[in-house]
Amino acid sequence: MRPPSFSSSESLTPPLRLLALGTAVTVATIYLTQPILNLLAGALHASTRQMGFVTTVTQLGYAAGIIFLVPLGDIIAKKKLILAKLLLVAVALAATGLASGVRTMVAGSLAIGLFATAAQDFIPLAAELSPAARRGHAIGTVMGGLLLGILGSRLISGALADWGGWRTPFFAAAGLALVVAFLVWRRVPAVAQAHASTYPALLLSMAQLVRTRPLLALSTVGQGCIGFTFSAFWTVLSFHLGGAPFYLSPGRIGAFALAGFAGAAMAPWAGRLSDRHGPLLNIRGGIGLLALSFGAMLAFPGSLLVLVAAAVAFDLGVQLAMVSHQTVIYSLEPSARSRLNAVYVGGLFGFFALGSFGATWMFAAQGWSGVLELCLGSCGAAALVHLALTRAWRSRSSGA
Repeated sequence: MRPPSFSSSESLTPPLRLLALGTAVTVATIYLTQPILNLLAGALHASTRQMGFVTTVTQLGYAAGIIFLVPLGDIIAKKKLILAKLLLVAVALAATGLASGVRTMVAGSLAIGLFATAAQDFIPLAAELSPAARRGHAIGTVMGGLLLGILGSRLISGALADWGGWRTPFFAAAGLALVVAFLVWRRVPAVAQAHASTYPALLLSMAQLVRTRPLLALSTVGQGCIGFTFSAFWTVLSFHLGGAPFYLSPGRIGAFALAGFAGAAMAPWAGRLSDRHGPLLNIRGGIGLLALSFGAMLAFPGSLLVLVAAAVAFDLGVQLAMVSHQTVIYSLEPSARSRLNAVYVGGLFGFFALGSFGATWMFAAQGWSGVLELCLGSCGAAALVHLALTRAWRSRSSGA
């Protein structure tokens, strides 16, 4: 029996745990390669920079999918969109697991990124189904799934690669995507969309949102600067930990993601703080934690203990800022949440791609310390953007 459909105006209790699980599984697919880049480079006879390009292409595909596919959630039921993407990403994962060279790996990674954007359909759906007074909590819960998926993918991918070879993580992820699709089909309500528009008009309206909503543009660029550091750190971490002085295996490198789970677990708490005190405090705290983490790693480059502690603080800072920036954008125009999310996350993953690209080139040129200095510079840029965001937020709140 099919689950019932609802109009977008009805009050529903969203299955937050399932939405968080779906977000975690789909977003995890774009990070499967990061802890096994050394292994892939050997198996595919590729260089460090070529493998960095694989990561970059995945994130570019994700950004393209967000810009061109996620906005469809404002005119068609998000549940249908999610189901279609889950099936397609399962196919892309299976094809990537069969890759025999760098070119086929790049093509498969691009497709994975494109259809893994189902993760960004779960988030506005949670906001849509939740009452306004608990929207921050709902977003925080589902965003916790997002970060857990990012971190968990590294842990599981490394362990599976150690056990069954580099193809195993891709085949396992394909099967898990199909399981999630079945659960979504059975348990997530289908909500009819009230917004009516053509697809070209929908895309054009996104540009209008950027022009007329300065808080959207500032939130996107501010979180983008933070996302740059996140992508840079995790992209080159496997090369750093796999070389001197650590020489860790892919499984142990993947297990390093456990350091970030403390930050992910704080996502619902971050959402509640945003509901209670407003989002600006969280964003300031997040930027401060990032700068402190990179400064500590730069001061103690050979300490694994400092690296673990800094990763915990770093991921917490990213999560604080992410949830708070999304709380800002979801308050702007309820009927355009998918498009708002598309602009925000599409821009964010553009910065992610820049972070992966810049970090791999900087690591090849100047090593780990060069990457950390690059990340500190991006933290400074995020702080400057936040000053502008603060002025715009206060101006809006005062009705000026």
